[in-house]
Amino acid sequence: MAKKSKIAKLKHQEAMVAKYAKKRAALKAAGDYIGLSKLPANSSPVRLHNRDHYDGRPHAYMRKFGMSRLTFRKLAHEGKLPGVRKASW
Repeated sequence: MAKKSKIAKLKHQEAMVAKYAKKRAALKAAGDYIGLSKLPANSSPVRLHNRDHYDGRPHAYMRKFGMSRLTFRKLAHEGKLPGVRKASW
């Protein structure tokens, strides 16, 4: 489990990216890089770091499922992920 502050920081950054998305796109289309530099740094989507949506783990993130490999494995074994089953050959 990640620190609560890291999870809160990620949520805050995601909200800020969503808030400034239209303004950022307009400034980028106009080529106004001075205006872009005056926006908050955390409003840039490049600064976001993917974390597990269940426990906030930053490593071994699986983009397709939005969770880390540990959470994925646990939920897959419990049968809570539709369409996922254990491989056998």
